[in-house]
Amino acid sequence: MQTIMKQIKTFILFALLLLSATLHGQDSTLVYVYDIKQEIGPEAWRNTQKAFTEANKKNADLVLIHMNTYGGMVNAADSIRTKILNSDIPVWVFIDNNAASAGALISIACDSVYMRPGGNIGAATVVDQSGKPVPDKYQSFMRSMMRSTAESHGKDTTITAQGDTIIDWHRDPAIAEAMVDPRLEVEGVIDSGKVISFTTSEAIKYGFAEADAENIPEVLDKGNVNNYRIIKQKLSATDKIINFLINPFVHGILIMIIIGGLYFEIQSPGIGFPLAAAALATLLYFAPLYLEGIAENWEVLIFIGGVVLIMVEIFVIPGFGVAGISGIVMVITGLTLAMIDNLEFQMNPNYVDTVMQSLAVVVISSFLAFLGGIWGSKKLFDNSFVPGLALDDVQTTEEGFSNVEASFRSMTGRKGVASTMLRPSGTVEIDEEHFDARAETGFIEAGTKIIVVRTSSSQLYVEPEDMEE
Repeated sequence: MQTIMKQIKTFILFALLLLSATLHGQDSTLVYVYDIKQEIGPEAWRNTQKAFTEANKKNADLVLIHMNTYGGMVNAADSIRTKILNSDIPVWVFIDNNAASAGALISIACDSVYMRPGGNIGAATVVDQSGKPVPDKYQSFMRSMMRSTAESHGKDTTITAQGDTIIDWHRDPAIAEAMVDPRLEVEGVIDSGKVISFTTSEAIKYGFAEADAENIPEVLDKGNVNNYRIIKQKLSATDKIINFLINPFVHGILIMIIIGGLYFEIQSPGIGFPLAAAALATLLYFAPLYLEGIAENWEVLIFIGGVVLIMVEIFVIPGFGVAGISGIVMVITGLTLAMIDNLEFQMNPNYVDTVMQSLAVVVISSFLAFLGGIWGSKKLFDNSFVPGLALDDVQTTEEGFSNVEASFRSMTGRKGVASTMLRPSGTVEIDEEHFDARAETGFIEAGTKIIVVRTSSSQLYVEPEDMEE
């Protein structure tokens, strides 16, 4: 029964292809081919969107995916799966060795599956970055996607003479689920305790592949498409740059440059280069996401608002309070949400997992940037090739410097001048003696007349003299 249904399905599909070619006034079937030969992620999803757009514009009769992947991100795979299921153009896949995990989900969504001899499909358990299975709520969501995807290809129902109902699935949903969960047992296929992963011959036997093939021409031949013309997806230089910039690893690098640049600029305002690097990294981070419709206006504004609040906290109201904390939260939120395609606040494991993955990239990158900033600041300020970034003169008693705790108690009320800029710390001169000091509020320019307003732990706190007036 199953073999007969496959033959009928292949015949109907071939007839539709021929009819479509006739309606388009073509002598041959137009086949649009594109590759999924990388980790399933933003790049694969973007290439898929571009492929289907071009296939529709060119009135293609068939979309053929040339696949070889070990899997990747569940949310990206789900988006590709949905695109395939909603396609008006038939979609086939040629598994050129591997369709593991997320690749299996995408393959099962296709109308026809062809595999190279020695290939594999399955092993769709959801794992974290260390390779360990994630909690069952995520596995449950993946199981439901695999089951519904298999069910979308239909079933045959037969009523026996005894009144029994026999359901013959074109792709058995129970097998699809068992590709995710090792606890499931499928009679005659696999015992519990093992995740299903089919070889080419097994996939054909159990209805998850139509036939084996060595290459795309052989796929089309076995699919009874004999008169055809192939159009292969060609990515422009712009496409390749955008694909590179939307890679999560590159996102992490750009975030480190953004945070590290801001940290350097805060440590030594006015240097210019760190701020320029942070600005360029911000542009490279947000521009591709915005142009692709992934980042929304409000997400970019959240990030900008966060940066403004941090600057206000640093330059206007020294210390660290509500504005600074709010700014940090807004910066992290903006960077996180900008990574997520068409974010919908739905409480299902898929979106929660997506948000947590993006948040992890931002937090880890920010932490590494902070550590790198501390290390880099010390190296940079101690570098003799970049003078003037830090005060490195030795303050000796012979030159009139003093920092004696006992003398500090009587310093309150004494007046002097700022020897260096206080932002908020620096050096002041009082009665021809130099002291380390800290601005009580804001920053104080070098040369400004100052007055000591209080002392604490061998530290002078000063204000501009005209504030006292």
